[in-house]
Amino acid sequence: MRKKLAALTMCAALAAGSLYGCAPEDGTSASAAAPASTEAQAESKGEETTAAAASNVEVNEALEGDLVFAIWDNNLMDYIDQNDMAGKFQEAYPNINIEVEKIKDDSEYWNAMKMRASANQLPDVMFNKPFTLSRFKDYLIDLSDLDATRNNELAAGYGLDGKILGIPMTAGYEYVYYWKDMFEEAGVEVPTTWDQLKEVSRTLQDYYGKDNPDFMAIALGAKDEWPDYPFMEFMPALEGGNGQNWNDMAKTDAPFAADTDIAKAYQKAYDLFTSGVFGKDPLGLGSDQATALFAQKQAAITALGDWGLQNIQNGTDDYSQLGTFYLPARNTESDPFRVIVQGDSFMGITTHSKNPEAAKAFVEWFYSDAWYPGYINFVTSASSMTNFPKEKDPILAEADAAQPDMELVMYDGGGDDFQAIQNETAFDYKKLGAEMFTKGFDLTARLEELNTKWAAARQKLGIQ
Repeated sequence: MRKKLAALTMCAALAAGSLYGCAPEDGTSASAAAPASTEAQAESKGEETTAAAASNVEVNEALEGDLVFAIWDNNLMDYIDQNDMAGKFQEAYPNINIEVEKIKDDSEYWNAMKMRASANQLPDVMFNKPFTLSRFKDYLIDLSDLDATRNNELAAGYGLDGKILGIPMTAGYEYVYYWKDMFEEAGVEVPTTWDQLKEVSRTLQDYYGKDNPDFMAIALGAKDEWPDYPFMEFMPALEGGNGQNWNDMAKTDAPFAADTDIAKAYQKAYDLFTSGVFGKDPLGLGSDQATALFAQKQAAITALGDWGLQNIQNGTDDYSQLGTFYLPARNTESDPFRVIVQGDSFMGITTHSKNPEAAKAFVEWFYSDAWYPGYINFVTSASSMTNFPKEKDPILAEADAAQPDMELVMYDGGGDDFQAIQNETAFDYKKLGAEMFTKGFDLTARLEELNTKWAAARQKLGIQ
């Protein structure tokens, strides 16, 4: 598959709200553990790979020292415990001791890292999100010279000031799931433009809704608000091919003006939301209910991340007709077909490390065949390493096959300036999406109101 990377300069910073749009707000990691049916195979594969690497291990006794590696990911911790990461690393570097510090969750992690940065006590190796890289950029060393960086598909796209400050461990994609047999019976095909999506959805609603008043062409649990994120969070970035759209909004007084990407995207979402294709009561359903109804074919389409596949499969006895495509946000078939991708868990080395060369050796080892292939097969997320590609589930791979020339838009969740203005104006894109389903909602008036509040907030906060 040939992918064209969108030419973006990433300047990520800490964001509020959704830390990772493709995951539920219950704190579930985007790198969820593999389904039980494949977990044993993944572990076996990981063990075989690690064993093969260990049999030809090159021992380096020159590097020495103690390292602290701080994480919050429960799935990574499980894999580390099950596969004796410290022991395997010492087979190659017997004089380097590594301590894994597991912090309760990501919220506690950021609080701890912030305090430790001020106290000059950061761990040797830490993780970042795309939008925390710039917050800690003064405490991270450049990893541009590492093989792990050169072999990573996404790292360069998140560079800051010409430096690579973190190497993303996984890649996350968003999908539209659909039932092939339902499409075929209704006489519709997979849409590749926004207008086609609207037309297909209306046809499905009319065809199945005439006999089933509870049918939804598109299942979305708007009661929980966050499930509208494919449209409300990601569509503005897809509209202009700009994964930095939230950060760019913080630089202008009128980011919701009619000619902006966000206004264009929200008008598209509003037209779809008010077309009746989400059933008679999308605000009456939560995420779990909507996914369960889709799994039982009470809906023909739903939009979720790669993590949603297992939830759908668990809700049905037969998923042989389940397929995927990417959200077609483009206006015409001659426009680029843009797809959101997110790097996650950026491994970096801090300036507080007393043994930076040993820390570099650990990072290189982590992303080598001695460790990384086993881990990436243990989780459901996609590989970020070009030298260790991971075969996608056949259902998810269908979306790639349909768009071999897709343009990847590396998404950033918004930085400190955006967060500050967002808090001041109470702008919540997911809540705004849910409000679009309410009777009498006026999108034009709301966007004008947001522009007024945005300009006042920038002035009050002194953000230029």
